[in-house]
Amino acid sequence: MGVIVGGAVNGGLVVIGPMLIPPPDGVDMTTVEGMSAGMHLLGPEHFAVTFLAHALGTLVAYFVAASQKILAVYFIGVLYLIGGIVASTMIPAPVGFILLDLIVAYLPMAWLALKLGGWSQRSA
Repeated sequence: MGVIVGGAVNGGLVVIGPMLIPPPDGVDMTTVEGMSAGMHLLGPEHFAVTFLAHALGTLVAYFVAASQKILAVYFIGVLYLIGGIVASTMIPAPVGFILLDLIVAYLPMAWLALKLGGWSQRSA
């Protein structure tokens, strides 16, 4: 259930991101080719919503899973991290963003969800 809810949060933020921070004129953010071609025109603000989509989607997925079983959190962590790695190989983004995304948006969100979910006070 966590994967589905987290995926919906992630996908929703990715869809509304260009509405919140429009891409430069002529950049097509709907295809990998369009993003690749226009990547050099994007500023840090264009990556903010993407990072939030990854981090918040992952956090929500973990939080939902933490209410069920701690192993579900670890499963989601590995699944989402693999997805992030695959996406970073398909869509050329600045190295700094890729590192921030892979290091901060996935596994630290598991820790935060477990803390917020009270796992430190329960047995696993």
